[in-house]
Amino acid sequence: MKFGFIGLGNMAGAIIHGMITSEQFNAADVYGMNRSREKTDDLVDKYGIQATDSIEQLMKQVNVIVIAVKPQMFEEVLPAIKQHLTNNHIVISIAAGKSLDYLHEELGSETSIFRVMPNINATIGASTSCYSTQKASTDQKAIVEKLFATVGTIVELPENLFSIFTTIGCASPAFTYLYIDSLARAAVREGMPKDMALQIAASSVLGSAQMVLQSESHPWALIDQVCSPGGTTIQGVTSLQVNHFESTIYEAVEAVTNRDSFLQKQTVK
Repeated sequence: MKFGFIGLGNMAGAIIHGMITSEQFNAADVYGMNRSREKTDDLVDKYGIQATDSIEQLMKQVNVIVIAVKPQMFEEVLPAIKQHLTNNHIVISIAAGKSLDYLHEELGSETSIFRVMPNINATIGASTSCYSTQKASTDQKAIVEKLFATVGTIVELPENLFSIFTTIGCASPAFTYLYIDSLARAAVREGMPKDMALQIAASSVLGSAQMVLQSESHPWALIDQVCSPGGTTIQGVTSLQVNHFESTIYEAVEAVTNRDSFLQKQTVK
């Protein structure tokens, strides 16, 4: 099985890094092309992948095509892909706002297409990704799951849940970075050096996430375990609630979800 990346930006680079360093894929089976030859040469030098100069050249070599260009480039890229598609190709799109219906309309109703949403944490092999498909076989799903497992975890979701996944799976890292930075800055205000505060805040968030995943307890039960009667932590928790911490998160999720839904509607012809 050979894999070709159209677009070699940060996310494509992260996936290729995951593929090669996992030792589950061979660099000789990974092809790439980019409008900027500099990016192509960089990944060739780093990982030993195969460079191609055109979509046609790439598609003649590979079975799996990963479309990793920005959404605004789809009108240019998809017709070129369609021109060289065969029944042996699997197409993977990692673009936000481009639905499976749109992709099938542009590439053909019988094409095996996957829509995959990784997140920025793929750069360290810790992405939370999801995928959806309409026409793919079990074997084809296994290929996609193996590919994206090299950069984290991946689950199959119905596409009608993609907008909400975009928020809690893809946008939420930014929310979490903001939370970590806010914790650290608050500690700086109280006298702790920033580097030390960032290390402690990030480690605490990581450990808390692992506790939620590994514990059988509901998050609120875990909160109760930390909050002693009349203690210090309950003062902070109630302060967050009084200052609308939870409703602020709800509104942020709604804002991202609404924007993603709007972008998807723009692809409907």
